[in-house]
Amino acid sequence: MSVQEQLATEVAVAEAILQINNVTRTYFMGDQEVNALRGVSLNIYKGEYVAIMGPSGSGKSTLMNTIGCLDVPTSGSYHLEGVAVNEMSEDQLAEIRNEKIGFVFQTFNLVPRVSVFQNVELPLIYKGVAKRKRKEIVEKAIASVGLEDRAGHKSNELSGGQRQRVAIARALVCEPSIILADEPTGNLDSKTGEEIMGLMNRLHEKGHTIILVTHEDEIAEHANRVIRLRDGLIESDTLTAG
Repeated sequence: MSVQEQLATEVAVAEAILQINNVTRTYFMGDQEVNALRGVSLNIYKGEYVAIMGPSGSGKSTLMNTIGCLDVPTSGSYHLEGVAVNEMSEDQLAEIRNEKIGFVFQTFNLVPRVSVFQNVELPLIYKGVAKRKRKEIVEKAIASVGLEDRAGHKSNELSGGQRQRVAIARALVCEPSIILADEPTGNLDSKTGEEIMGLMNRLHEKGHTIILVTHEDEIAEHANRVIRLRDGLIESDTLTAG
């Protein structure tokens, strides 16, 4: 039985939160054609914790960008919660990114000279949430990552681990369908990295769907499923103990 069939059997009540079918992505660098993805198909189900791995040039970053609606396939289809993402306009993609996907980046991507509260609040401002409601949501998100006492601090006054916690809180405020984490411990020491992965584990236990892009086996071990890419194709797709 394939991983896809096993998941569909084991998670009978779950729906595929995203469906990628025969997706290709071709770039042109001068006269050179680069086939970053060469026919990738996969389903990811609500509540899964998935690690995507692969060597440099394997296509994992391109797949991450596709899942995150930062890039669109050259061919094939991508459905997120049943909606054909590959047929959307740029404005629609931006709306999906803000409302359906919570991004956590290796470099944190915070605004350095504004407060933790203001950084976490930004997606809600873009979404048009009323100020009073924003305050309630932001305070809850900041508390969920244990930074209540740092809400008024500027992000450039925080440690790397604290900055990543802010990034995770920001990813949570719009209650996204997916948390998409790109090398979330890449700029952290090993101890702080483990603390961040502990936080990611707790988010998964609360029901969040997490997709983690990493090149580190010890980070991927936190996931319940590991997808390995090579040369733009899925090399293996394995369920793990997590």
